[in-house]
Amino acid sequence: AGAVVHAHNPNAVLISLLYPGKEFRITHQQMIKCTYNWKLGKNNKYFDELVVPIVEGQPEEIDLAPYVAKALEDYPDTSCVIIRRHGMYVVGPTWEKTKLMLESFDYLFHIAMQMKLYGLDPTQPPTESSKS
Repeated sequence: AGAVVHAHNPNAVLISLLYPGKEFRITHQQMIKCTYNWKLGKNNKYFDELVVPIVEGQPEEIDLAPYVAKALEDYPDTSCVIIRRHGMYVVGPTWEKTKLMLESFDYLFHIAMQMKLYGLDPTQPPTESSKS
């Protein structure tokens, strides 16, 4: 990685509360294309399912390092780790791409929350009737 950004992002915090499990998932969103897949060595595609691990927050930020490292090891294709009730880490090849990804993840988290409010599932691809 060329750059790592840690942000105390309200949308990441809310997503960590709306997704009580260990993962956030979303698909068929334009901003997925701005996220980097480390396993493939290239950006994700619109139709890919983006999976972001969620780790539990810790009392001190210094205590997060092993959990973030483990999540990055367990999810070799991800460029983001959500910290429950805290924020997120974004890992990118350059600081410019990492900043763009930070903004993209923020957008995707916000869209997923809005979709849930309207009873839409962020993990479901569009149906034939929704494409017209």
